[in-house]
Amino acid sequence: MATTIMKFGGTCVEDADAFRRVVDIVKSHASSTPVIVVSAMSRVTDALLNSVDLAAKGDPVTALDSLVEHLQRHLDVAEALMADPLPISDTVAAARTEIATLLNKVNEQQNSRPALQDEIVSFGERLSADLLASVIDEAGPRTQYVDSRRLIITNRDHGRAEPIVDLTNEKTRSILTPLLRENVVPVCGGFIAASVDGTTTTLGRGGSDYTAAIVAAALNANELEIWTDVPGVLTADPRVLPEARTIPRLSYGEAAELAFFGAKVLHPKTIQPAVEQNIPVHICNARSPETEGTIVCRQTEVSPHSVKAIAHKTGITLIQITSARMLGAHGFLHAIFEIFNRYRTEIDVVTTSEVSVSISLDDATALPDIANELRRLGEVHIERQRAIICVVGEGLRGTPGVAARVFGCLSDINVSLISQGASRINLTFVVEEEKVREVITRLHDAFLLSETVQFAEKVPA
Repeated sequence: MATTIMKFGGTCVEDADAFRRVVDIVKSHASSTPVIVVSAMSRVTDALLNSVDLAAKGDPVTALDSLVEHLQRHLDVAEALMADPLPISDTVAAARTEIATLLNKVNEQQNSRPALQDEIVSFGERLSADLLASVIDEAGPRTQYVDSRRLIITNRDHGRAEPIVDLTNEKTRSILTPLLRENVVPVCGGFIAASVDGTTTTLGRGGSDYTAAIVAAALNANELEIWTDVPGVLTADPRVLPEARTIPRLSYGEAAELAFFGAKVLHPKTIQPAVEQNIPVHICNARSPETEGTIVCRQTEVSPHSVKAIAHKTGITLIQITSARMLGAHGFLHAIFEIFNRYRTEIDVVTTSEVSVSISLDDATALPDIANELRRLGEVHIERQRAIICVVGEGLRGTPGVAARVFGCLSDINVSLISQGASRINLTFVVEEEKVREVITRLHDAFLLSETVQFAEKVPA
């Protein structure tokens, strides 16, 4: 069936007013046979994770008490928007009882913490989805809550589970298609899933976008809409550059690069299921649903200025491994990457020379142990408080002189770890963290990205 997947982020369901906006949006899209995927209320996932930490430290009572205000928020929305809030009150009470039991288990069974944490954290999406389904159903159209653990089947890698595609597609189609045929709007929680044996798993932080994309691919949806509180993908982070503008269209490749290198609107994994099924992704503003937002699709026009956006990530650590043993040797890079693999630490950017390798890390939690092992391979030098800058645009593929323009306007700023060959649509480099605002401002001015709104008029529908 032709359908639209509509994913609503945590800020879209943060309070009663936000729920009202979502209800209005869904009602206006009722004719497109929508499927709703919703995140936990804003701040709830963090609160649930914090409760697990408190329980693990031996204080499950305080852990449960810390959740009272967040459970109450669900009741407040039900009281404000529903004629009969009693079913939601019963659901929240049952959730509180179950969470209390699980927090006690965290305290008593430390070895089971990953599985218990997934189970506890899943209540954020389970409660918000159940509440949203009830609110929409009362206002119309007909709606039904569907537990995503029945749809998304994964391995048992708790906290970062990977879907088993064939099983997930089969379950999603068999459960959701009959509802859609009856003109019932399914409402599912994002981020949560289950293993083959029914154990609760999660897809990683930001995984609600991934859930929506998985469902879109399984149903071969017409479009995936990501509803958030920003007007689309911007030319830069507006917290760094307030004059950043909305980009009307991006290619899948451009969006993936921006997501990976710091753009918060899309989760990096979101793109892949959409790419495989050639499903357009539309980023929409729930606070201003009449605005156009950003369309992400297979092909898009090249910006007249080659560059469409500048992404960045702060809190980066650089590691340089230098060893004469690299010269003419094989297997050296494998040995380095194997160390990072053992500590489950992702690498952002890599550059190499004949005798050295430079690596950037977003998560340096395991760095002391990693560095100790790397020193067996060579000399290790570490630089902290760095930032990755990523200049993105399909125009980089065939436009000469872009790198010269980028670094020309940064001639008095120290730049390290430059990477371009790995992708023809991005130019990535590292600067000191304190230089981020200055670097982004200069690049934004140099490539006239403030003219993106005018460019929007030239993009074909």
